[in-house]
Amino acid sequence: MALSSQFQALLQAGRLLAESLPADAVLVMAEGPLDWASVRREMGTRPLLVAQANDEQERPLKERTRLEKLFSLSFLDIETGPTPIQERMSAALLDAVRTEKLRPGASVVVLYNGIESGDEENPGMDSLSVIRLGDHLELLSAKELKRLDTQVPLGTLQAVVDLATQIGREGREGQPIGTMFVVGDTQKVMKHSSPMNFNPFRGYSAAERDVRNPVVREQIKDLAKLEGALIIRRDGVAIAGCMRVEAPERSYNLSMGLGTRHAAASAISKATRAIAVTVSQSTGAVRLFQGGDVVLRIEPMARPLIFGHFRLQAESV
Repeated sequence: MALSSQFQALLQAGRLLAESLPADAVLVMAEGPLDWASVRREMGTRPLLVAQANDEQERPLKERTRLEKLFSLSFLDIETGPTPIQERMSAALLDAVRTEKLRPGASVVVLYNGIESGDEENPGMDSLSVIRLGDHLELLSAKELKRLDTQVPLGTLQAVVDLATQIGREGREGQPIGTMFVVGDTQKVMKHSSPMNFNPFRGYSAAERDVRNPVVREQIKDLAKLEGALIIRRDGVAIAGCMRVEAPERSYNLSMGLGTRHAAASAISKATRAIAVTVSQSTGAVRLFQGGDVVLRIEPMARPLIFGHFRLQAESV
């Protein structure tokens, strides 16, 4: 598939910008198949990362490996589906750091489709941004990200974080919502929890409670309005809602201004191997607690984007 003149110009601008900054890599958020030989020719020798949406991401591993070797590029794994470009971008960058394709403090030039044209057959690319990971924030190393992954599988963690971020940004029916998810080490978590109401997940199959399914996440948004925490197994299946979490652990550090929801999240993550995820009702900020401490923080997407400890400051060009 030949590159459009617009995309060629965008690639050339991205290469010049990456060389002048200099940037550590160029990330292409591809919406469909591309002529990778032409992309590599336009990009020169700059490190090239690729995140592909929809069916293109499902190409066989053997074919992806062949393309990576042939054109010196690296494919990143992101969740498919109609998620906003900002969320896919942050997921791609998180995966790049986790797999050590990028260092946590890297600068990246990103090419993507930022304007909805309504042309699904030829979405094209129209936007270029510079993203600096780690500005003004303490950095997480790749080893620390992998440690998170050993406690809760990354697929489950990303699904819960995506859900919490959407709740923090959108609220529900125009109203801000504060809520908490506790993920992993479920048996021990349940010993420190008690029901505040009927369990909204009782009677549903595991598939109907799997937060890795975007449809299920959309349904869970309504349950987030209810009092209490939602308990999720490490495989992504929600097992209980409307739960009062009361861990006996109190030897944790909590920043001033954070309330009882964050205190409960800190305590349960200290007393168990679970990861607690909170959404602040006042600001929409999402925090991930592990071992009693805040290890990742995400600001609402309407503000400068933060995924974990990575501030993604888009500087439109």
